[in-house]
Amino acid sequence: MMHAGIRRAAGKQAKLLNKLVETPGLSGVQVGGKLIEVLGHTPIQVFVGALIGVIAGLIL
Repeated sequence: MMHAGIRRAAGKQAKLLNKLVETPGLSGVQVGGKLIEVLGHTPIQVFVGALIGVIAGLIL
């Protein structure tokens, strides 16, 4: 679950950086493309995925 938190934080940082770069007059940096903002899963997605994995393991 730690990886999900790290990837989610990186996504939040990417979103903020994209906003900063798009703000007129704030940044003189030229960017070729936007950073990817959706990198990780939400905690509920991680939980449901783990639950499905456990159920599938018990069935098989």
